[in-house]
Amino acid sequence: MDDHHPGTLGAGVQNPAYRPAHRHTHFDHSRGRSSMLPEVDLTEHEQRVAGCLIEKALTTPQQYPLTLNALTLACNQTSNRDPVVSYSEEEVEEAVRSLKVKGLARFVHPSHGRSVLRYQHLFDEVLGLESQQLALLACLLLRGPQTSGELRSRTDRMASFSSLSEVEAELDWMHGRDPALVERRTRRPGQKEDRYCHLLGTRGQADQAFRSPKLPPSHASYATATSMEKEPGQPQHSSGTTIEPPYQPEHLQAESGPDISRRLNELTSEIAALRRDLDELRVALGMDATREADQT
Repeated sequence: MDDHHPGTLGAGVQNPAYRPAHRHTHFDHSRGRSSMLPEVDLTEHEQRVAGCLIEKALTTPQQYPLTLNALTLACNQTSNRDPVVSYSEEEVEEAVRSLKVKGLARFVHPSHGRSVLRYQHLFDEVLGLESQQLALLACLLLRGPQTSGELRSRTDRMASFSSLSEVEAELDWMHGRDPALVERRTRRPGQKEDRYCHLLGTRGQADQAFRSPKLPPSHASYATATSMEKEPGQPQHSSGTTIEPPYQPEHLQAESGPDISRRLNELTSEIAALRRDLDELRVALGMDATREADQT
């Protein structure tokens, strides 16, 4: 049997810890429905727990709602997660209880042969989302900023999209909500596509790393005009042109040894995640089998 409303302690007693999110009345002209939209701000632990609950509800409905053990395993799995974490059951339980206080999760008490407490998300009810939108939101919560192409391939077990334009249409609709659920960010140097991120809370260092600073126009090239005054100790070309060092973002200029080590660890994790994605793509395309056949 489902538990009582999160704002009560049972028997009509008001829960003093319950703080429902502030809601905005919004009418969606394109979908033809009005909704009360909450302002959602989740911690990193809450984001991971919420993403796992949404994902498992769509991919393994026969095992849903989840027990604490199953939810912890989902949070800590190494595939389809960025970053990979190692949460304890206590941390997961604290996060899901916090989601319940915010009105975004429900406790399902034992019934029908089940002997343990289980947990269920309420994002479909609270935010008025359908399966495709839930799948996109779960993928963003679990893996951070991604391109529309990555989102289409990584949500294939949760929802079906007929085309890339359908994915982008759903993302645009989620961006047009009030408040917005996702945001489109311009591509970083070396990337070919823009990426999307959720707006349900910060992602700490991973989110900050995604927000690469813009290069000032004065550093568009290494050389400056000859008329510029040469700083003492600055190299100078034989033509008389002062050569400035390459531009370095401010957040890297004062990094010490530990900071560099941390950033290297982050890059190592990102590379490992990319390799896993590449292996999954090869398997999906049958490239491994083709390679073995060629070798024989």
